Parts: sequence; structure tokens; C-alpha cells
Amino acid sequence: MLLLLFLSFILCFILGITWMRIGLYNLSGKQLNRWLHRFTETPLKGMAAGTAVTGILHSSAAVMVMTIGFVSAGLITFPQTIGVILGTNIGTTFTLEFISFPIDSFILPAAIPGFLLLFFRKRTARSTGWVLIGLALVFAAMRGFEWLADPLLKYGFVKKIFLFMDHSLIIPLVFGAVFTAAVQSSTATTGMMMSFLQADTVSLDSAISFMIGANIGTCITALLAAIGAGNEARLTAFAHVWLNIGGALLFFPFIHQLGRVSAFFSDGPASQLAHASVIYNILCSIIVLPFSMKFGKFIEHVHGIKK
Repeated sequence: MLLLLFLSFILCFILGITWMRIGLYNLSGKQLNRWLHRFTETPLKGMAAGTAVTGILHSSAAVMVMTIGFVSAGLITFPQTIGVILGTNIGTTFTLEFISFPIDSFILPAAIPGFLLLFFRKRTARSTGWVLIGLALVFAAMRGFEWLADPLLKYGFVKKIFLFMDHSLIIPLVFGAVFTAAVQSSTATTGMMMSFLQADTVSLDSAISFMIGANIGTCITALLAAIGAGNEARLTAFAHVWLNIGGALLFFPFIHQLGRVSAFFSDGPASQLAHASVIYNILCSIIVLPFSMKFGKFIEHVHGIKK
């Protein structure tokens, strides 16, 4: 029964994020496409565009699929996507920051007017309705995960999993990568971990390791989207994988320090994980940005793919 509830809350979270994305895309989708298409002349502009579009759509996977589509259609080139990839990693942290605030008492009632707006003829009203209902589902799932934390620990194997996660930080990293690859939403899996962290089920260091693993796991969407989409699209997907694996290798030894820095900005466990995600992704992107063109050449050389 608890397992079914756990899966239901995951589906609820993913459905909420999806409906939010649909509503937000309907409200501003054409403009977002123009941003990605136009603002990729330099890596810095691409990073800014990727950050903005991902922050609005609340999905790095969706933006990566859009980017691979542009590359496949010949609208932009592989080197132009490096900046966008760096931006998606930053933009996806906005959702975690948002859901870390305790505003569910205001958001959940929004489901009622959101539902009523779906019956309006105007596209703007219906899209707003989808956004409000999506928000309500996300926060409902978050509270559900938090409520499930204690009952789940009554199961011996679940308790052992959490103990193993605190025993070795490599375990939550691998678990985060595999779990995120399965559900194809790093926001959903990291949001779930935020709830467990809030319930004092896992340590902050373990949660940060899980978040870093989730960044790797979300690459599966780009890899799937690149199948049969051409050489440059494949290079874009490979670049996404290399960037996230490289960031994980670089920062894994400093997880404890990252936790201490994020704790400096907030006393709330959920906010600390959200802050850690922001710091981690911004640092990773800033470190790579000056070398983005060389990084692109490295990807081409390693995978032996000619554009």
C-alpha cells in the first residue's frame, strides 16, 4: 500500500510539472522558441537563453529536446548548443528554489480556480488553469512524500537503503542517477529527496549527492531524443552527458563543503538542498563557459563524429 502511494506521489509530481510546462509553453512558447533560435551566437548568450527558457518551462529535459530539434533541423549548430546546455543546468534549479518555500497553504487552494479556468474559451485562461493545477499537484506530492517518510522507514529494506545512503555518498549519487533516468525528471526525484530531507530521513550530504546524481540521470532524455537525429544532435546529447559527469567528478569530494555553504544561507533543510543545487550548477557552468568552444572540439574528438 505504501509503495503504491509512493509511486502515486511520483506520478502526481511529474504530472504537475508536465501540466505547468504545457500551460507556460502555451502562454509563451513562440517567444521561447525565438529566444533559443536567436540568442545562441555566443556561449554566454546561449547560456542566458537556456537559463531563461528552462526557468520558465521548469524542465531542462524539455529544453534539451527543443535544442536537439533545432540542431537536427539545421537551425543552430552543435557549438552553439554548448551555452544552452550550461544554461539548462542553471535554469532547472529555479523550480527547486520555488518549491522549497512553504507556500503550499496558498497554492493548493489555487486548484479550484485553476480547474474553473479550464472551461474558459480563451487560450490564456485555460493555460493559466493548467499552471495553477500543476502547481497544486506538485505541492501535494511534496507534502505526500514528507508524510510517507516515517511509515516507509518501518520497512526494513527501506531503512537499510537510507542507512546505506548515509554510509557512503557514492550510493545516493548512483541511486539518484538511476532513479532519475527511470522517471526522466531530475526535478521530481530531487523534489522527493527534499521532502525526505525535510522529514529528517536523510542527511544533507546524502541529499546533495543524490541531487548531483540526478543531474547525470536527466541526460537520458537528450540521448533518447538524439537517436536518428543526425551527427550534430548526437554531439549535443553527448556534450550534456560529459558536462554533468564532469561536474559530478569535480565536486563529489567537496559535497560536505557544499552543504556547509548552502546551510549558511538557510536553516531549512529543503532550502539548503535547493541552494546547494543552485551553487553547484552555477559553478559548473561558469567553470566550463570560457572553454566551451574547446570543450565542443573535445566532444567531437572523443566520439569521432564529423559534423
